[in-house]
Amino acid sequence: MSDLQTNPSSPQRPIQSYVFGVIFIVLFLVVCRLFTPFFTALLWSILLYILFNPLHRRLIKNLNFDTMKGKILRSFWAIVFALGTMAVIFIPLSLMGSIFFRQIMDIGRYARETLNQRPESLHELFEKISAFILDISAGQIIITSDDITNQLKALITNALGNRQMVFLSGNIVRIIGKLAINMLVMVFSLFFFFADGPYLSRLVLRAIPIRTEYISTLTKKFMDITRNLFLGYIIVALLQAVVAFIIFTSFNISGSLVLAVVTFIFVFIPVLGATIVYIPLAILKIASGNIAGGVVFFIVSAIFISGIDNVLRPIFLRDRIQLHPLIIFFAILGGLAVFGFNGFILGPVLVILFLTVLDLFLTEHKIGAQDQTN
Repeated sequence: MSDLQTNPSSPQRPIQSYVFGVIFIVLFLVVCRLFTPFFTALLWSILLYILFNPLHRRLIKNLNFDTMKGKILRSFWAIVFALGTMAVIFIPLSLMGSIFFRQIMDIGRYARETLNQRPESLHELFEKISAFILDISAGQIIITSDDITNQLKALITNALGNRQMVFLSGNIVRIIGKLAINMLVMVFSLFFFFADGPYLSRLVLRAIPIRTEYISTLTKKFMDITRNLFLGYIIVALLQAVVAFIIFTSFNISGSLVLAVVTFIFVFIPVLGATIVYIPLAILKIASGNIAGGVVFFIVSAIFISGIDNVLRPIFLRDRIQLHPLIIFFAILGGLAVFGFNGFILGPVLVILFLTVLDLFLTEHKIGAQDQTN
């Protein structure tokens, strides 16, 4: 009886393995479900930890964690980096958010006043739009200038109406409450990441049933991808948006922050990028009679907004992410569609990790090597 239990070839052994595997999968799914409400906070905590961890390591590399002083200083620097990281990220975002929504409301009010008090200034533009729609539809779609004006009035009135404002206010309160909870979770998570990051990472990696060298490769790849995506894409796009805000403000363009945010979004579109925003603005300036101002605005925008992308991105990336910008663009779009805001990072990361795993698989089975030697 004991021989049967200890014999590796015993039929009970596979049954026990299958049962253990089922239990493991069920428990894994339950744990994932428990952490689902905090997925966003944990994800961005991990990403921020990866970004700021090199600086944190330099500060604590000479500490002796076996002494009481070393333990106290480790906790102190963990608190400083956790709170400092959140302050660096959320203080500018909160200030920009308040200005952004204020400018959105100002643009809406200005548009309503223009439609109500100076409709003749837009009549010619709407006539051209209606004629263009009539031409491209081969005379099938007839939309008059008055139709466009009435639709815009109804849209702006509904957007700025009391009911809509109450609805938006309620949503904003809920969003602020959820954001406050996520911030607390992020501060708490960042503290333990900075305090016990190496231990936590070893604990997680030990639970993954993959060869150690593959885990090391994937971990290094994930950290490199995260840093390079932030530096080469997000930080560059953020710098372009900041420069765009300064230029738009300097040229007295209304809603400069709103347009800067739009610039941040469009810089991820290959080839076109920020030109989608500043070229129409330059044309509007020229069409309004300010020819010199429009030309100067276009030249300054092309040099300083698009120039940042052409100069800084190659410096930051240096071929670390060997992926075509079009793939990155669709990875971001697909990530946003599947994961929401988290897909901004998860999309490109998952695509590059997939290619890394594919490369490891081909190397393991020597698929590509055989074709090259023949």
